Amino acid sequence: MTTYYYALASEHFLLEQEPFEEVLKERRRYYQEQEQAIDFWLVRSPAFLEAPALAAVKAVCPQPAVAVVSTNKTFITWLKLRLEYVATGEFEAPSATIADPLASLDTVATQ
Repeated sequence: MTTYYYALASEHFLLEQEPFEEVLKERRRYYQEQEQAIDFWLVRSPAFLEAPALAAVKAVCPQPAVAVVSTNKTFITWLKLRLEYVATGEFEAPSATIADPLASLDTVATQ
């Protein structure tokens, strides 16, 4: 299993109120400069929130939700500091309750 870290917010907040596209462009540029592979993904309506262990997180996040999922804890911490009003946490996958860490309840998931 792999540990995944996430930053979670309402879709309205993250994609409409925040300059999030700028944040992602900045981070991609940084990764390119460091010759580092992209290890984060944007997931609309993340399916991992359906796991029983994350029910409390889902209950407090306005829906529809959007998550940035990464294997890089430092990146998620940086994102939390940059955006402030996001929930962060972690989970392990694949597991019995989270088969695909990047699965979306929508038909569209963005990388």
